[in-house]
Amino acid sequence: MSEKKRVILCVDDEMSVLETLQNQLKSMFGNKYLIELAESGEEAIEVLDDFIDDGYDPILIITDWLMPGMKGDDFLVNIKDRENNAIKILLTGHAPEESVERAFKEGGLHHYVSKPWSKDDLEKKLVDIL
Repeated sequence: MSEKKRVILCVDDEMSVLETLQNQLKSMFGNKYLIELAESGEEAIEVLDDFIDDGYDPILIITDWLMPGMKGDDFLVNIKDRENNAIKILLTGHAPEESVERAFKEGGLHHYVSKPWSKDDLEKKLVDIL
C-alpha cells in the first residue's frame, strides 16, 4: 500500500492572501506537501471531503476568520468530526475573542496567528509541528 499524500488546506476569501500563503509554504516545504486553496468555508468543506474520500491525509488547515458566509470558527467546528488529526491554525486580524475561544474549544484549533503575519513567525510555528 502506498503512503497517503499529505495535504495543506488554506482557506481565505482573498486570493492575494491565499497566494502569499501558498508561496510561503512552498518555500518552507518545497513539494513535500500538496497545497490546496479554497476561497470560502463551504468550498473548503467540499475540498476536504474530496481529499478524505480519495485517501489523502490533510495535515494542516489554515483558515481566515472573517469570510462571507461561514466564518472561520464555524468552519473549524463543522470539520472537527471529519478531520480531527490535522493541525488547525486561525489566521486573522478580525476575530472576536469569543470566536477564537470557540475555535479552540469546539473546533480543535491549535494556534492563532494575527494578520499581518511574518513568514518567519509562521515558519517557526509550522516547523515545530509538521
